[in-house]
Amino acid sequence: MNILVTGSSGLVGSQLVTFLREQGHAVFCLVRTATHLRDHEIHWNPLEKKLDAAKLEKLDAVVHLAGESIASGRWTNEKKERIRSSRVQGTQFLCDTLSTLNDPPSVLISASAMGYYGNRGSEILTEESAAGSGFLPNVACEWENAADTASSNGIRVVKLRFGIILSPQGGAFAKMLVPFRMGIGGRIGNGQQYMSWIVLDDVIHIIKHALQNKQVEGAVNISTPTPVTNLEFTKTLGTVLKRPTIFPLPGTLALLAFGEMADDLLLASTRMEPASLLKTGYAFRHPMLKEAFEHLLNIE
Repeated sequence: MNILVTGSSGLVGSQLVTFLREQGHAVFCLVRTATHLRDHEIHWNPLEKKLDAAKLEKLDAVVHLAGESIASGRWTNEKKERIRSSRVQGTQFLCDTLSTLNDPPSVLISASAMGYYGNRGSEILTEESAAGSGFLPNVACEWENAADTASSNGIRVVKLRFGIILSPQGGAFAKMLVPFRMGIGGRIGNGQQYMSWIVLDDVIHIIKHALQNKQVEGAVNISTPTPVTNLEFTKTLGTVLKRPTIFPLPGTLALLAFGEMADDLLLASTRMEPASLLKTGYAFRHPMLKEAFEHLLNIE
């Protein structure tokens, strides 16, 4: 297949590009750097609407992962606008460009996030559950609506509602490992908030599943069938690392340190069920948390 990837320098994108090439696919990357482009790179600037559409002809699939990081830095008004515009405007511009092609791709796989649901306590959330309210749910709704516009050109659209992606190579888990390995990790807030999680290996194979399986369409919860509370997550990681987990981060301190981001990312409870993946026959490689930690940390 000829596959275009955006966000190819990120945690998921970089791993995905390597994996797809090993599978024998031709992979092209949309990049923002305009100079010294390699043969497989195509320049784009979504905010300035710069992209040579002719270079996207004869693609079989597009995997769209680009977007401003939500976990780096406090959420100032400027930061929040970058989070929103990089997702909504970038996705809309990409879909508008795809709609002009004479030979459009058959599938667009576009990132979204569990932030779509907001803070929902212990409610079990399938892809049919309603969106929440607040900044992240609003951004996710606009983001997904922009991706849906590609379907008007006959493109199958898959929207990946990512849970917490576990990898020691980057993301939240890599940052978390430092204090836990030092024995100063602990629960966040009261620890009762649900964490919907998934190992990076599974994320890559789920994207492969979505590329190959035409039954996969619309929103897809990207998480294991076994979400856990923050307290359970904390205790399990401590057990695997053989370290104490007796240093909690109080909710008030998290809010003081991280502001609004703490409410939406650290203290919010999202209990996702991957109904679409289970229905379409995806077999999880690492569905149990303790085994997943052991795999990620090479612990036997």
